[in-house]
Amino acid sequence: MVVGSIVYGNPDATQMSRIPVTKASEADASHEELKDSATPYPSPVYAWFVLALLVLGSLVAFVDRQVVAIVVEPMKEDLGVGDTQIGWLYGVFALFYAVAALPIAGIADRGSRTKLIAVGIFLWSFMTIACGLSRQYWLLFIARMGVGIGEATLTPATTSLVGDYFPRDKIPLALSVFQTGAIFGTGFAFLIGGVVLGYVEDAAPLVLPIVGELRPWQQTFAYVGLPGFILAMIFWVLREPARRADPSKPHLETTNASNKLLSAELVAFYKTHKTTLILHHLGFLSLVLMGYAFVFWTVTYFVRIHGMAPSEASQAFGWIYLIAGPIGPIAVALAAKKLRARGHLDANIIAGMVGGLLVIPVIVLIQFAPSANVALLLYIPAVILVNSPFGIAAAALPMIAPPHLRARVAAVYMLTGSVGMLFGPPLAGFFNEFVFPEQDGLRYSMVTLTTLFGVLGGILLQLARPHYARSLALAE
Repeated sequence: MVVGSIVYGNPDATQMSRIPVTKASEADASHEELKDSATPYPSPVYAWFVLALLVLGSLVAFVDRQVVAIVVEPMKEDLGVGDTQIGWLYGVFALFYAVAALPIAGIADRGSRTKLIAVGIFLWSFMTIACGLSRQYWLLFIARMGVGIGEATLTPATTSLVGDYFPRDKIPLALSVFQTGAIFGTGFAFLIGGVVLGYVEDAAPLVLPIVGELRPWQQTFAYVGLPGFILAMIFWVLREPARRADPSKPHLETTNASNKLLSAELVAFYKTHKTTLILHHLGFLSLVLMGYAFVFWTVTYFVRIHGMAPSEASQAFGWIYLIAGPIGPIAVALAAKKLRARGHLDANIIAGMVGGLLVIPVIVLIQFAPSANVALLLYIPAVILVNSPFGIAAAALPMIAPPHLRARVAAVYMLTGSVGMLFGPPLAGFFNEFVFPEQDGLRYSMVTLTTLFGVLGGILLQLARPHYARSLALAE
């Protein structure tokens, strides 16, 4: 390691990763100078306050993201589409969520992260309401693209902010707590969405000027999109923290030229840790695909297999997800911390892998539950386990990435992990429609996808363990 450049254990990366050093007075006045790495961290109280707001942002994001899974049956009836097309409403969200992440992460590494999050929240809330105003499938499809772009701001900006608010050894726990926002958000999405759907189904029709009458599923989208506007205003006025510089780059400028060199450094970092990152990304991608397919089709499972009403099934699942969901990521983060204290450098990978493997038999048992009540009981351990890998999956990356690349590394992981979101729901829908087209075919689709991708994820993460340990040792 030399002043003005970072070498990630690869002599050939020296020229790629060299960053120009200039006097602070020559920097553009519109950019905030990177602070010295010795700058004290903000007070723990304030750091956890900001993290609480980020958790709330994640919660709102997942409510708007998941509401589409609640209204599958009424949407299909009104729009005249099949399971595969409904699945693609989640898939197209994931595609644009992933594609937008890298350029947005570049902004997060250079500009105001709090204002970036504010703009993102406003956009995804607006586009969620637009989903409710859509009367044709293609308009709904486009609106879901906008939801994906807006939500792509949150994770890269959060990863960067957490690195400036918390000491390095606290980052895994902080990001695992952030992950609980996604879990609470999913629970609230099903709970609130089910309540709203039940209410609007029994209420008088809502008729708006120009737009006309909104069906119950359309009203559900519109109502859940409204709270995000308030949260966007809060983030807009939140104070942006001082950036913490890499010790070897105390005066890194945020010009276009240095941004290109940072991109070159990102490539060099991935080359140096190639095996670690490929196995990490693909292993957790497989578990993401399994998990999203399972969660997305849950309400439909109870409707088709056990004859429940969509609003009833959504509320029951929402309560389970809300109560049991956060247990997994926090338990896995604490287990990883204990393993790390005992000298296991691969602790983050072990903890995530175990949770991902244990959920497989539970999901399979759910598909053949004799009643809805038995299935709901089995959903408790299933929800704990299916969520357990993903906080530690994200937290494992800033442990090996340098501070000025953390947002972009998080964005690359989002890009690969979003493939699971992209293909999980529509792939299950394809199996429902064409491979197991019977009324109870959904259960066989779940068994097939869970076994295939759950086992694949476990194998890839097992292979990743020694490589991650070496990468962490190099970073430390």
